[in-house]
Amino acid sequence: MRFHVSLLSATALPSLLHAFPNVPFQTQDRWIVDSKGANFTYVGANWPGAGEVMIPEGLQYQSIASIVSKIKDLKMNHVRLTFAIEMIDDIKERGGDVTIRKAFQKALGSNGDKVYQNVIKNNPQFGASTTRLQLTPRQVFDAIAAELTKQQIYVHLDNHMSKGKWCCGGGDGNTWFGDTDFKVPNWRRGLEFMADYSKKWPNMVSLGLHNELRKPDNAGSSLAYKWATWYDQVIPAADAVNKANPNILIFLSGLDYDTKMSPIATGDDLGNGKKFRLTAFKYKNKVVIELHNYQNSETKCASIESGLWNNGFRATGTVALNKMPVVLTEFGFNQADDSYTKTYATCLKKLMPQWSTGWAVWEIGGSYYIRSGTQDFEETWGLLNHEWSDWRNKNAIGALRGMVDATLKAVV
Repeated sequence: MRFHVSLLSATALPSLLHAFPNVPFQTQDRWIVDSKGANFTYVGANWPGAGEVMIPEGLQYQSIASIVSKIKDLKMNHVRLTFAIEMIDDIKERGGDVTIRKAFQKALGSNGDKVYQNVIKNNPQFGASTTRLQLTPRQVFDAIAAELTKQQIYVHLDNHMSKGKWCCGGGDGNTWFGDTDFKVPNWRRGLEFMADYSKKWPNMVSLGLHNELRKPDNAGSSLAYKWATWYDQVIPAADAVNKANPNILIFLSGLDYDTKMSPIATGDDLGNGKKFRLTAFKYKNKVVIELHNYQNSETKCASIESGLWNNGFRATGTVALNKMPVVLTEFGFNQADDSYTKTYATCLKKLMPQWSTGWAVWEIGGSYYIRSGTQDFEETWGLLNHEWSDWRNKNAIGALRGMVDATLKAVV
């Protein structure tokens, strides 16, 4: 059941609000609920950590605490923290992770040490022995999870790429099962590792299996690009994650850059006689659909609404065969202009509260260590400025605050 907060007594409400984290989460039809039965709606931002360095962005400019405080200031309740399978490959092949200094040097070359020095200047808890994920008590991912816990923000881990680099394109080798860098055994091993490793984080609630599955531009994939292949590969991976950590939610992404999940919602034939049936899963109360949307040039909200509904959000409807939660884990737009006033932004600002559904904006930071070969790359879609010190566009942030508030008020 879901709590109706308005019915809680004045004495009960403070205890509920201070009971973070109230995990594990589970699903009840179209809703996500916490361990107390209260409805939880994801409202948050993406924090990229799957680039070449494979360290969450922005630490050369700000402390972890400062970045998390900015997210908290928006009243957001979760971070979609991305990672690359290559990081786990490094750990498995070396018998432990590399230091962050070596990670910066490998990715940034001669400039790596300078960036590393800026990172430890802003984050003095790190040093020569600090790794990305494993071996020392001062790993970067753990430090971020700890600060998010301190500020009562949940972690959703997202397997963004297999090889650490900017996502996404049809020729990047990470597109589809069996693509050049998308080695299925390594992918499953990486998912299992992260599901198990993150058990120690009190605020860890969910994991996305793979970001934006897509058709390869060339014949780089050894497996056919079709729904039957999706089923054959995704279901065993979900099984492995649930076995490694039965407490977390598992987010399933779809085809065409995760813009299509319609046959999963409707239970249609996926090919070869395969059909997705939520009731067949022993962990059916742990499965969530995720979708992305970047219809930035659309001029009609009705087109965005119908597209989202037909491509997966119908799973939240009253007559859905596979009734389950849907979260819009990526949407975004240029923060340096008036895009926040255009149809795309205003439509999603209306739809998400109207549908009482969760979301994560792309993305929090204003720059990358490196993106597509350019170091210190400017990210005009980032909520923060280049130095991650202040909001890039306070008017756009004002509109985003309204979306946060409206979405959270729609939680009943």
